[in-house]
Amino acid sequence: MFMGLFRKTLCWLAMEHGRAGNLWLRFCSPTGRDYAEYLRLYGRFYAIGNDCHINQDVRVTDPDYVRLGNNVTLSSCVLIGHDASIAVIGRATGKKLDSVGKIDIRDNVFVGYGAILLPGITIGPNAIVAAGAVVNRDVPPGTVVGGVPAKPVGTFEDLADRLEQRTQELPWWPIIEKREGDYDPALEPELRRLRIQHFYGPKV
Repeated sequence: MFMGLFRKTLCWLAMEHGRAGNLWLRFCSPTGRDYAEYLRLYGRFYAIGNDCHINQDVRVTDPDYVRLGNNVTLSSCVLIGHDASIAVIGRATGKKLDSVGKIDIRDNVFVGYGAILLPGITIGPNAIVAAGAVVNRDVPPGTVVGGVPAKPVGTFEDLADRLEQRTQELPWWPIIEKREGDYDPALEPELRRLRIQHFYGPKV
């Protein structure tokens, strides 16, 4: 009972007043959607749109220069808004230098695990950044990019069509078809059971 009240209080402090954020993250395990909303309210981002999902371990060096559109998911990635090498170069040469840039992520963008976004880029709309990619230039609308540096490897529409076809061929497609949205906690246990059975066979 005490922990339930404690968590409710932390949630209230974090979401209503922007306080106790670290404790809220530690004890309440907010969803990526909750965390995105918290950052939208208190994270110093230039802007964050609706229906965003941000993992708690995302690293953003300069949130003031970052804009996220609607329906953006940031997996465990890094957004770097400046080039810190200018401090070393400036001290070595006596030059006065600055090197910062925006990271502008438009609507309907997914950024995969381990991706690094460098300053001065615009991504999307309707774009996918593959896991481990290093994005050092703009990602055109409707494009899937991957690699180091990131290069186009496909289109958003083609990927959506391939995923739809593969999904409809899965043994658990009837459950996916019933799902409301992209996740349904009531259906998840049965989905997990069917997937494990498909991958490894019946447990002995």
